[in-house]
Amino acid sequence: MRRVILAVTATVAGLVALLSFKSHAPTLAAATGTTGGSSTSSSSTSTSSSSSVPGEFPTGSAAPKLTSGQSTLTGHVADTVYGPVQVQLIVQDSKIVKVAILEQPTSTIHDIQIGEFAFPRLISETLAAQNGKIDAVSGASYTSQGYIASLQSALDHGI
Repeated sequence: MRRVILAVTATVAGLVALLSFKSHAPTLAAATGTTGGSSTSSSSTSTSSSSSVPGEFPTGSAAPKLTSGQSTLTGHVADTVYGPVQVQLIVQDSKIVKVAILEQPTSTIHDIQIGEFAFPRLISETLAAQNGKIDAVSGASYTSQGYIASLQSALDHGI
């Protein structure tokens, strides 16, 4: 009888764990229904961040002067639960060389901390992958989804 109770309890615990598991599925809903790239940015959403990620220019800053053969691609503003996310790329010879975050959630200090944590990792993955097929950052899933949606819309218009 003890073994039956133990087996039933273990089965129920395993079933609960299995049903509460959330798999990662990229959401493209933020990018659907929009067709044109936007080149506007809001200066109220900029933050000062210093990052050692190669190919990144500071968040909210103006894009550097382009050299010959370079082009700028600006993604759509992706609305997330915590605020808008917009990405701008500098592309040279069909290769992403720099990424800028034009807009990001800044409503609370927590939003800013998540951005400082997530965006350098997302930018690093973008530069390594050279496409929009990157993983979301754990703990910043909404921000990551907005970044990926804006990144993909920029790539759809350029590369």
